[in-house]
Amino acid sequence: MTERGRTDLAAPGETGGPGVTGHGVPRARAAAEEDRRGSRQYGDEQRQDERPTRAVPRHVACVMDGNGRWAQRRSLPRTAGHRAAETTVIDIIEAARAAGVEWLSLYAFSTENWNRPGSEVDYLMRLVRRVVRKHAPLLLARGIRCRFLGAADPRIPRGLAQDFDDLSALTADNRGMTLTVAFDHGGRRDIVEAARSLIRSETPADEVTERLFADHLPFPDTPDVDLVIRTSGEQRISNFMLWQVAYAEWVFPEVLWPDFRAPDFLTCLHAYQHRDRRFGGVPARTIGDPS
Repeated sequence: MTERGRTDLAAPGETGGPGVTGHGVPRARAAAEEDRRGSRQYGDEQRQDERPTRAVPRHVACVMDGNGRWAQRRSLPRTAGHRAAETTVIDIIEAARAAGVEWLSLYAFSTENWNRPGSEVDYLMRLVRRVVRKHAPLLLARGIRCRFLGAADPRIPRGLAQDFDDLSALTADNRGMTLTVAFDHGGRRDIVEAARSLIRSETPADEVTERLFADHLPFPDTPDVDLVIRTSGEQRISNFMLWQVAYAEWVFPEVLWPDFRAPDFLTCLHAYQHRDRRFGGVPARTIGDPS
């Protein structure tokens, strides 16, 4: 995060969550040690009894869609849908980790979401800050490395930007699943910035390859996305990780994000496992078959 001249926006009633005091995230390590000693990790039994017999996707990305419609169907304000989404986020993180997914990316806030009403945007900023602080000990205890893709707009409150930085630093040495939260993210912007980086490096045009171009994207160690899950039945890319999803399989469950749970996530993984991924080729059994 490079922007520091921002107005701090504290979450109402925020105390930092269990075992987190002061600024919040920097105090998470002690709480995480207690979590390791005293709690059972969700899904450990599933690792032994329910691990899929075929390979799970290495990198799963989720477009978390449907919060507003979830609230509308209950005659609630849109903010109620965002608040309900917190439970789903933690459930899916745990389910992905237990299933053996190595990389999980969540689309939390797009560059276009700044066009929403100011009151909703302000609420989302406070909510995300509370969620980050509250669940930092859990993420650390689970060995999850956390990163934030985007998060460069000066409108992001200074306190939230600092929490993003702190959680990234806190979990940087974790070697379990990598969780990437796309916040203030736009796939087109990432591609433009990569092109600018190449131009600044004075790389000759004839030397630019796909691999070299990808090295100038944010977090170039991120593998291509294997599976994208977009909840609520909508079937759009919405400017999400455009380079990384080039060969992804897509699943569009009808369930709205606040109602999406681990069994739904596993159903999507199973659907992926039964896809025939040819990457432009043909199945071996059809080679030489004129039909």
